[in-house]
Amino acid sequence: MAERSFVQEVQKLRQGEGEVFSGEGILAVTKALLESGVSYVAGYQGAPISHLMDVLADAQDILSEYGIRFENSASEATAAATLAASVNYPLRGAVTFKATVGTNVASDALANLASGGVLGGALIIVGEDYGEGSSIMQERSHAFAMKSQMWLLDPRPNLPCIVQAVKDGFDLSEASNTPVMLQMRIRSCHVHGQFTCSDNQYPKFTVKDALENPTRDVSRIVLPPASFLHEKEKIEARWPAAIKFIQERELNEFFAEDAEDVGIALQGGNYNTLIRALNQIGLADVFGNSKIPLYVMNVAYPLVDDEFERFCRNKKAILVLEEGQPNFVEQNVANILRQRNIDVALHGKDMLPMAGEYNTATVLAGLRSFFERYGKIEPQVKAAANQIRIPTINVAAVKADDDLPEYVNAAEPTLNETVHARPPGFCTGCPERPIFTAMKLIERELGEHHVSADIGCHLFSILPPFNLGNTTMGYGLGGAGAAALNAKAGKRAISVMGDGGFWHNGLTSGIANSVFNRSDNLTIVVDNSYTSATGGQDILSSTALNSTRSTGHEIEKAVKGVGVNWVKTIKRTYDLKAMTNTLREALTTTESGPKVLIAQSECMLNKQRREKKKVRDDVSAGKRVVRERFGVDSDTCTGDHSCIRLSGCPSLSIKPNPDPLRTDPVATVMDSCVGCGLCGEVSHAAVLCPSFFKAQIITNPNGWDKLRHRVRGWFIGFLQRRDARRREQLSF
Repeated sequence: MAERSFVQEVQKLRQGEGEVFSGEGILAVTKALLESGVSYVAGYQGAPISHLMDVLADAQDILSEYGIRFENSASEATAAATLAASVNYPLRGAVTFKATVGTNVASDALANLASGGVLGGALIIVGEDYGEGSSIMQERSHAFAMKSQMWLLDPRPNLPCIVQAVKDGFDLSEASNTPVMLQMRIRSCHVHGQFTCSDNQYPKFTVKDALENPTRDVSRIVLPPASFLHEKEKIEARWPAAIKFIQERELNEFFAEDAEDVGIALQGGNYNTLIRALNQIGLADVFGNSKIPLYVMNVAYPLVDDEFERFCRNKKAILVLEEGQPNFVEQNVANILRQRNIDVALHGKDMLPMAGEYNTATVLAGLRSFFERYGKIEPQVKAAANQIRIPTINVAAVKADDDLPEYVNAAEPTLNETVHARPPGFCTGCPERPIFTAMKLIERELGEHHVSADIGCHLFSILPPFNLGNTTMGYGLGGAGAAALNAKAGKRAISVMGDGGFWHNGLTSGIANSVFNRSDNLTIVVDNSYTSATGGQDILSSTALNSTRSTGHEIEKAVKGVGVNWVKTIKRTYDLKAMTNTLREALTTTESGPKVLIAQSECMLNKQRREKKKVRDDVSAGKRVVRERFGVDSDTCTGDHSCIRLSGCPSLSIKPNPDPLRTDPVATVMDSCVGCGLCGEVSHAAVLCPSFFKAQIITNPNGWDKLRHRVRGWFIGFLQRRDARRREQLSF
């Protein structure tokens, strides 16, 4: 079950010549693939590009109509290696995955692909982001493109440019016999807009044609002596062919070229942010008409020396707007200016942050510095553009006729000094929370253990309130991350990985490696039945029936198949007692060899997406619906708050104590509760807290429900009246 369904939206992919397509960037990419005559598509989900895989999966019927092969790859390496089909055959192929970790996983296949080159167009669509869409190390795909001599497209973030970039990417790949990377930031993936469609194209050469007419070209295989000639071919043949194509097709764009004697060179993906910042200082309108010369590099690599020389003509200074670090573009531009003896001042990271996301406020601050230096705007005496300050005003000292200050003194605290950071955490009712609750309870008995974490939701256990996890080394590498910590000692290292990471890389790199090297450590595999962290896509162990995929393959069987003898499966992670007992056994058993604990429960977020819709439909239809919720008896709660410390559920909070004789706030359960029951389990496991209660909320009750309610109400009222009379008698 994917996080989001595109079943309705994908019908737009059938639109033909002249029709106007409206939708998101990821839908536009898929439509562009169809219009480009692609033969096969593969990939692995990962933010910010996850939804592209969901769109492709929901569009399989349409893809099949055009004879296009689509597959959900086991990993990014598998996806990249799929492009081998374009080496010997004129097949257009595309793959997609997250950068930078996805590119790292795929690096061996991509390097071999780039070395030998391709005959058919090969397009790698990578999702890259340095801000809100990123959950990984802040590295750049640009470095990989440079290292392997693959061309990198970074189109302006609007639908016509994105669609054209896909088509240009295939043409550029075929013109230069080189794989091409297309970089998509999160805003490009989800930007809404329109473009005029062309007809979908059947592949000129299909996978079936390749199978029936096999060919081989030894010079394309990375094997001596051919491999020695590939680097020479890249520089002497493929690079010039790419430069010629870029210039002839005019892939890079010039705006207001001779309007001023200063200019800005930028990667296409930063165009919208730059225009917004220029608009803020009156140097561009909201429609993108700039008063400042712009050179937009929709091709981020390779740079075109002649175009830079043209842009720098009659200018005294240029600013390079390049997101990420190192400043590859700025260094390359400096080299071009030096070699061609172009006398122009070059600015970039000296006026903009060395690293991090370039949002509007950040770019605006850099633009102000640049334009003030060259007299294009007046110097600013106000606070820096990227700082928002909060005034501290003594209201009692302000007289009626006093004017409040227009600007705040720079000594006042900034927002990041006054607002607490809100780190990411588990969702309400997350089935992974009880796993780490059990680990904290075991920690009280057996002491702290080294915990090797993994990519996925379980990585949140590193943060409060659990504070578990020592390292994380990559997707599915939780077990491998603890490989060195395998010695005869009083404690065992604990590794954690998800079911997605398990099938992606963990079975071989983690479990099989542990068996081979006779590890005595414990590996916990969190089994949600699909890849929860990337959007709920099906995997080998998914319990759902999938008409186009083989599912239902148990993790326990796979683990035993590579030689693990101590394997335990817990079917319901919310059973805290079972989780705690099994963890204790795994960490104290005298049985040698690797231990694997498989903890199963469905992702609550996806479960609620499915069930809330059903509940709404049932309520609207007048059906009886029963929902469970938990609560806290304020009179019983002692204010210990162990339930919060050992759970951290967002639905658990505190409120003032109703007892005037007690000052400690009491726990409370908010309406966001989904009734998983962990808070009650935690309290009983920790301090035998009796303050939690479970209630049933019944919508559209039947006659029996109403009768029980009346009987309960009468009986409770009877007890209350009797208690009141007793207190009244005692008061006399």
